[in-house]
Formats: sequence, structure tokens, C-alpha cells
Amino acid sequence: MAWHEYRRYVPVAERRRDASRALAKRTKKGLPVDPVVIEGRTIARTFWGKAWCDNLERYSDFSNRLPRGRTYARNGSIVHLGIGKGRVEALVQGSSLYEVTVGIAPLSRPRWKALVTACSGAIDSVVELLRGKLSSGVMRVVTDPARGLFPAPAHIEMTCTCPDWASMCKHIAAVLYGVGARLDRQPDLLFVLRGVDPVDLIGASTAARPAAKRQGANVIEASDLESVFGIELDAAPSRRPKRRAARR
Repeated sequence: MAWHEYRRYVPVAERRRDASRALAKRTKKGLPVDPVVIEGRTIARTFWGKAWCDNLERYSDFSNRLPRGRTYARNGSIVHLGIGKGRVEALVQGSSLYEVTVGIAPLSRPRWKALVTACSGAIDSVVELLRGKLSSGVMRVVTDPARGLFPAPAHIEMTCTCPDWASMCKHIAAVLYGVGARLDRQPDLLFVLRGVDPVDLIGASTAARPAAKRQGANVIEASDLESVFGIELDAAPSRRPKRRAARR
């Protein structure tokens, strides 16, 4: 396509129909299907989802493309979004179905170690952490642009199969907002994405407290785990699983 030519504008209703067809095709082929579904205009509602989106909007590098990305994310154009260690892979329905890949550098060991130290003694459990029930001091640490969990533009590499020449097209912007929406549902994926283990934060906090206060601090009720992760646990397991050591 020549530089002076433009693709036909595709109305939202048509994009939604095309997205539904793409979902059906992927399902039929047995491919992973995990679309981003946003109800209303609010993309993220929980602490981690909102903090991710706030971080995106903090950087001027992204400001020009983010508004179109928000629109695409809200109207159901993200057909599939998968998050793994240091990588986001997605399909976004525009005038065609585009493949988006976002690479995010892992959190450096010194930065993670400093973050763990800064949060020492302030987090009681993984459930508390993932629910975002943190003190104002811890919230400031984990969301700090220079020392927190969220990536800066320099840590992000983005590609899209669309013909847009910009480093961040509207499809990539939509996917970045889609990550915020996904963290509402699965906040643990932020730690997966940055290549760190949230248990490190709990371990440091537990070690920093007196023994009397540590007793039972890491005991998590089954109902709490079910509500955070959306899983069902056996009421009476036959064997107590071995405790897995935290990754270093």
C-alpha cells in the first residue's frame, strides 16, 4: 500500500463481528482463546490494573497513541491476549486481524532486591498483596516509576503486523491497556511478566517481624485463594504438599 493510501475505516460493529469470527476460528482449531472483555468505559477497576494503566499514561512517549488504544480495548477488538514471562502476545481486530507482540525486560536483580527490602515487614500474605490491600508507603514503592514494578518505555519492545509506521500503533496501545484489564482478573501475572516471585516480598516481610507476630501470618484460607485466583480447592487433601522454595 502506497504512503498516500489509507485503509477503509471499519465501524465498531463490523470489527466486533470480525472479532467474533476470529474467535470462532481459533476455537475450532484448538488454539488458545482469551479475549479481553471490558464492561463499560472503565478499563481497570482494581489496584494493580489501575496502577498499570496509570503507569502507561505517565510517560509522554506513549501519549499520542493511547487514546485510540483505549477505544480499541473497550470495544472488544482484542481477540486474544496471553501473558508470560517477559512477553505479551495478542491478536487485535482492526481492518484485518493483526498480531501484536510486546516484550518487557525482566526486573533487574538489584531493583527487585531493593524493592523487597523497602517492603520488608509491611505485607502479611500473598492474598493481601494481590488484592492490593497495601499500606500507602508500600503502594508508593511498588508504583514508583524509577524503583517500582512497572516498566518504563525503555524496557518495552513492541511489534505489530499492521502497516502503521509508528513504533506504537493503536493495536499495540490497545494491548497495553488490555494488560491492565487482565491484571484485574489475574494480578499475579504482573510478577510473571517482570520475572519475579511475589513470595519474596512475603518472605522478607515475615522475617522482619517478631516470631510471635509471624505465627500464622502466611496461612491463607482456601476461600481466599479461590476468590483471588478463581480456582476450586479440595476441602480435605489427602497429603500436605511440600512447600516450594522461593525462586531466586
